[in-house]
Amino acid sequence: MVKRLLFLLLLSFILGDAASAAEINGVTNGAEQQLFPGVKSTVLAEPLKALVYLTLLSILPSLLVATTSFLRIIIVLSMLRHAIGMQDTPPNVALIGIGLFLTLFSMQPVFTQAINNAWQPFTHQKIDIDTAFDEAQKPFREFMLHNIKERDLQLMYEVSNEEPPEMIEDVSLLKVIPAFMLSELKTAFQIGFMIFLPFLLVDIIVASLLSSLGMMMVPPVTISLPLKVLMFILIDGWNLVVKSLMASFAL
Repeated sequence: MVKRLLFLLLLSFILGDAASAAEINGVTNGAEQQLFPGVKSTVLAEPLKALVYLTLLSILPSLLVATTSFLRIIIVLSMLRHAIGMQDTPPNVALIGIGLFLTLFSMQPVFTQAINNAWQPFTHQKIDIDTAFDEAQKPFREFMLHNIKERDLQLMYEVSNEEPPEMIEDVSLLKVIPAFMLSELKTAFQIGFMIFLPFLLVDIIVASLLSSLGMMMVPPVTISLPLKVLMFILIDGWNLVVKSLMASFAL
């Protein structure tokens, strides 16, 4: 809500500047659609688009983590890297890149709906900013509600001392987003735990063999690490992880 109010405040500031410029230059045309009293729509088109672009760029990282599948994907990939035992391989840049493209792939229907129903009509000045915001949040809201655990949503109302609404459509977006993030964290840790188990088994077997052979001074990781990498390659681990991640989302 705060970001939306700031967005509207900046929008009114730009509209006011455009209005002053139009009055100074004597630009008036009653036949064209008016977005602000005394200002042509063509005068506001470029400043308005620039404002929207800059605002989206500033809040995009937060929105990406809070309202999409990126959080679950990047946590699972990070836990996979730690389970194998390589702290810096793949590097963070590679993991973030994979996470971004997997997010775009899994969220494609949501992004398409938001662009068709909100962004394109707004840039063509067919709807106002309030309508565009409402239309843009609908597909993301539906995606989040499909992936929220009921107890996490209930928790948000408990900590805010509010009664949950009877209809799911009446749930506030300020309750949906944190509940969705909690659900994503739980699901990501559940998937990560299942990934850790086979690698942990390899570590235990290697440590037991070294102890039975009397090789107490040999670090188990020097033997278990290449074995875990070999096992991961033989079972085609990356395909299995990505397939499991994509199947875990309810669209």
